[in-house]
Amino acid sequence: MTTSTAGAAAPPDPAQLRDLAIEIAEEAAALVARGRASAGEHVDVKSSPVDVVTAVDKASEELIVARLAAARPDDGVLGEEGASRAGTSGVRWVVDPIDGTVNFLYGVPAYAVSIAAEVDGVVRAGVVLNVATGELFTATSGGGAFLSSPLLAQPVHLRGSSPVSLEQTLVATGFSYRAEQRRAQGEAVARLLPQVRDIRRFGSAALDLCAAAAGRVDAYYELELNAWDYAAGALVAAEAGLTVTGLPGRPFAEPMAIAAAASIAEPFVDLVAELYAG
Repeated sequence: MTTSTAGAAAPPDPAQLRDLAIEIAEEAAALVARGRASAGEHVDVKSSPVDVVTAVDKASEELIVARLAAARPDDGVLGEEGASRAGTSGVRWVVDPIDGTVNFLYGVPAYAVSIAAEVDGVVRAGVVLNVATGELFTATSGGGAFLSSPLLAQPVHLRGSSPVSLEQTLVATGFSYRAEQRRAQGEAVARLLPQVRDIRRFGSAALDLCAAAAGRVDAYYELELNAWDYAAGALVAAEAGLTVTGLPGRPFAEPMAIAAAASIAEPFVDLVAELYAG
C-alpha cells in the first residue's frame, strides 16, 4: 500500500528564503543608515536604563515585516520590537531590525539588520548585514556560510579558525542589561582572562557570531540571548564549522550561547561551565 503525496506543498527552498532576506535586509539597512544622523532624537528604554530602542529600530522592523508579508503572506514573524504573527506555511521569520542599537546610537560601526527564516521550527536561512560597513553574512542549512562586502571581489566561504589551545583563543562576549548580572559577568571575565589570549566586546550578538564564523575571534559566549539576537548569526557560525552549543547537557542559548572553533570547543565549553557553575 502506498500513500499519495499529490498536492502536498514542497518545502521552501532555503536559498530562496535567503535571497528574500538579503533583498529586504538591504532595504532596511538603507533606512537605518539614513536615520543614523538623528538617532539620538527619539530614544526610549526597555528592560533597563541601558537597554535602548530608537524610532529607527521601530521603522526598520515595520519595513521588514511589511515586505515579508507582501512577499510571503502565509508566513509567521517574530520581531524584537513587538512584531508577532502566527503563520500557516511552516515558515517563521525571526527579525532584529538593529542588533547593536547602542552602537548605532553612538556611531560605533557594528550594528546590523538580522533576518532568519525558520522552517518547522528549525532555522534554514540567515542573513546578517552590518549597516555601517556593508558586510553581508549569509548562510543556508547545509549550504555553507559566506561573507560578501563592497571590498571583496566575490563572496568568501567562511570556515572559522583553528586555535591550538585555550591560551591562544581570542574570545568575544556580551553583557546583560541588568546591573547585578553585569557585575557577576564581569567577575567571570576576570577569571577567564588569564586562561585565554584576550577578549573582545563588539556589542552585537549577531555580529559576534559572524565574527567567530569569519575567524576574527575564536570563540564567543553570552548569557540570556533572545531568538532575534542569534537566529541568523548562529546558523552562520554553524555553517562555518563552529561548534554551536550550550552548557554541557543544555541546548544553545538556554541560557548560555556558545560558538567555538572545533579545535578548542570541548575545553572552552568546560571553561565557561566552570566560570558559571552555580
